[in-house]
Amino acid sequence: MTNETTTVGEQLRAAREAQGITLEDVAGRTRIPTRHLESLETSEWSRLPAPTYTIGFAKSYAGIVGLDRNEIGDALRAEMGHGSQAPRPEALVFEPADPARVMPRWLVVVALLALVAVVIGFLTYRNRQLTPAATDPQAESTPAATAPSAAPTSAAPAAAATPSGPVVITANEPVWIQVGERGGGRALFQGELAAGQSFEVPATAKAPVLRTGRPQSIRISVGTADAPAVGAPDRTVSNVSLLPADLMRGPTATPGAAPAPATR
Repeated sequence: MTNETTTVGEQLRAAREAQGITLEDVAGRTRIPTRHLESLETSEWSRLPAPTYTIGFAKSYAGIVGLDRNEIGDALRAEMGHGSQAPRPEALVFEPADPARVMPRWLVVVALLALVAVVIGFLTYRNRQLTPAATDPQAESTPAATAPSAAPTSAAPAAAATPSGPVVITANEPVWIQVGERGGGRALFQGELAAGQSFEVPATAKAPVLRTGRPQSIRISVGTADAPAVGAPDRTVSNVSLLPADLMRGPTATPGAAPAPATR
């Protein structure tokens, strides 16, 4: 049980020091910036992001030092709700989904159908241009040397266009996700998204991949197009490529061995 006579930050620090673990060790294992861990220990809410993410950080910290994650989360929620300093939202990474920035689904479908019609019309016109004309009786009497040496080749099928634009992960309900570079590269984000909140994959990421335990709780868009689902409901998926071309081809995830636990 957590000690109600001390703050959550003091409990976390005491548990860490009792095990001889440094803040840098905790940061390396949880992917949480050291400055946020320091603010947790000193209860400096104004230096931390929104309560939802702060509680997620505390629960991850608790798991490393052997404290009960749920008890720490509940205690911190109560502590932040009655503290003298209101937590300051930090909207540098997370951004509520703006319906004005997302095209209606029906408009996307109409645009795709129009694109298909244009491609078909172009191919039809090109094939007509390359089809030999009907045989002219006067042409039959001309010397064979004047006949075309080879029949024109047919036009190659046009490649389907891949949607472009930012890759945005939007939560339909509270869900934990982890985004990082493939092969153990730098971490881009790890934590819980609240319903309606989004995370935009940095355009500078070379090989971003996703891990989550509830694929049905997120929607991934590439520009104005929605990507297919990345996995079966309540099944942990990892190494899901977040490159636009891979997302639009369908699931590229490595499925987990068992259903993921429900998010609190």
